Amino acid sequence: MLLLGAVLLLLALPSHGQETIEGPEVLLPVPKGACAGWMAGIPGHPGHNGTPGRDGRDGTPGEKGEKGDPGFAGPKGDTGETGVTGVEGSRGFPGIPGRKGEPGESAYVYRSAFSVGLETRVTIPNIPIRFTKIFYNQQNHYDDTTGKFYCNIPGLYYFSYHITVYLKDVKVSLYKKDKAMLFTYDQFQDKNVDQASGSVLLYLEKGDQVWLQVYGDGENNGVYADNVHDSTFTGFLLYHDIE
Repeated sequence: MLLLGAVLLLLALPSHGQETIEGPEVLLPVPKGACAGWMAGIPGHPGHNGTPGRDGRDGTPGEKGEKGDPGFAGPKGDTGETGVTGVEGSRGFPGIPGRKGEPGESAYVYRSAFSVGLETRVTIPNIPIRFTKIFYNQQNHYDDTTGKFYCNIPGLYYFSYHITVYLKDVKVSLYKKDKAMLFTYDQFQDKNVDQASGSVLLYLEKGDQVWLQVYGDGENNGVYADNVHDSTFTGFLLYHDIE
């Protein structure tokens, strides 16, 4: 019995030509060389994938790339608020004078005027007084045969008259198209020469007529003129009607 136990103990001890692998529980002999007569076992199944490792550190920045192509224009933005007015700058130098322009068309000047006087004291009531002493009538808009002014240019006109009063009272009226527009009365003073006058602005259409006449009966017919006393009638266009 003692001999058998010693043999088993010798068999259990590792040989000097063998290596041992420590396992979690026992030590198994590892065959070495072909002389051991050992056969390799069947390969085991692959193990499970391990847990992913942590992200590595950021790499070194690369070189700057080439400039890309321009992108498409975006939509127009909203108008911004008006900025604060800046400080006025200094005055600049005078510019070079421009070229002389072409001559323009001359504006047409509308003219219509007359100024006439009385040559005789003989006047008939209620008909136009014929002023035959012509001071100015270049456009011939006043007719000395009728004593009337005929409007050829529509617009605004100024008329005035200055009457010498002698021997009788005077009452004269300015007419436009058979309608009395203005009256003037002056009472004669015995053995004295007096003056009566009147003026008015009238708008006239083309073809309108204006004249002066003694109003009423012959008792108010003191219109007078001689070589030293005048009775005059004047009118002229202030501005024409552009329409």
